[in-house]
Amino acid sequence: MSSTGVPHQLRSRLRSLRPAGFGADATGERMERIRRSPNFADGAFRNPVGTEHRPSGSSMEFAKTYFEKESRARRAPSGSIPVHPTTVADLARPPATGLRLTWMGHSSVLVEIDGHRVLFDPVWGERCSPFSFAGPKRLHPVPLSLAALGPVDVVVISHDHYDHLDLPTIRALAATDTLFAVPLGVGAHLEHWGVPASRLRELDWNEATRIGDLRLTATPARHFCGRGLRNQQHTLWASWVVAGPEHRVYHSGDTGYFEGFRDIGAEHGPFDATMIQIGAYSAYWPDIHMTPAEGLRAHLDLQGSTPHGVLLPIHWGTFNLAPHAWAEPGEWTRDAAGEAGQKVALPVPGQPFEPAGTVPGGPWWRAVSRPIARPWRRPEAAGPAPGVRGDLDLAGER
Repeated sequence: MSSTGVPHQLRSRLRSLRPAGFGADATGERMERIRRSPNFADGAFRNPVGTEHRPSGSSMEFAKTYFEKESRARRAPSGSIPVHPTTVADLARPPATGLRLTWMGHSSVLVEIDGHRVLFDPVWGERCSPFSFAGPKRLHPVPLSLAALGPVDVVVISHDHYDHLDLPTIRALAATDTLFAVPLGVGAHLEHWGVPASRLRELDWNEATRIGDLRLTATPARHFCGRGLRNQQHTLWASWVVAGPEHRVYHSGDTGYFEGFRDIGAEHGPFDATMIQIGAYSAYWPDIHMTPAEGLRAHLDLQGSTPHGVLLPIHWGTFNLAPHAWAEPGEWTRDAAGEAGQKVALPVPGQPFEPAGTVPGGPWWRAVSRPIARPWRRPEAAGPAPGVRGDLDLAGER
């Protein structure tokens, strides 16, 4: 046996012991393409602006905040989260206006657009974790099974974090004939899980692909990537524009706020609907997730600074991933959108709606929410600044 054989066998053995949920590393031509990307430098993908993706501040202070008993209670609903009861029957009817959105929870959205069906960041698993026995567990059931969802033309993935790229869901979808549009490098995970390379459309930022009458463009986002023990930053993260003959939509994936939203809107907007991340924010990681106020600002940037279309808040309500109260993203988004005169959709999970039709906007979460502090609300000029906790306000008072 050669001296190089032992290390090679050891590496192979270690790879075989790695959980399947970790996915696979990019190699060969895929890795060469990554190295040629203008967004890849010094061995890693880079954000459009300077970004710190590791939590800032004291780890002890964060742990104290996150695991404190009262804080943990606020981060979960006080009862069963309602799920739309007739999703299957509703989806059996084609959208009257040609565009319909169905939020399945967290960042998973089915978009029916100009005769095509696009499924964003589908997570049907019980936990967003590489393990079935540990990790954040969903707070409500999925509104319908994948089998009941019916055929999907393309599955769009924003990045490879567990709450956006779910192994059991991808394996189930791999057994269909759907296509997958993913950021550069993410295809390695999907091929490892059984998706044929012929069904992958793997894009760098500002690259596009056509699927039927749709044009899908991977656009920049401010985030990071990684599934395994070593985060090599070898998979890209992206937001997505989907444009059809009559309608166009935008999905933010996960992102911190940055000026690039204006550029995306100028090139691809305005949009009939945007799906914007407004949950799992924290002062400990301000660069990689947006607050609801920042999410509204991003939506307006995408629309040319003028209220337009419908904002669908995503990345909240399904998993407990941050220190804020469970229902806070919904309340804050509703307040901010109301002040800006922007139409916002707030459906229960599984409730389809058409942006050109009746848009659900009621605070459904209040029936199962504990009291919520509203530090963002400033009824008087001399009121507390945003970010300073005010008095507790019962969720049902407004």
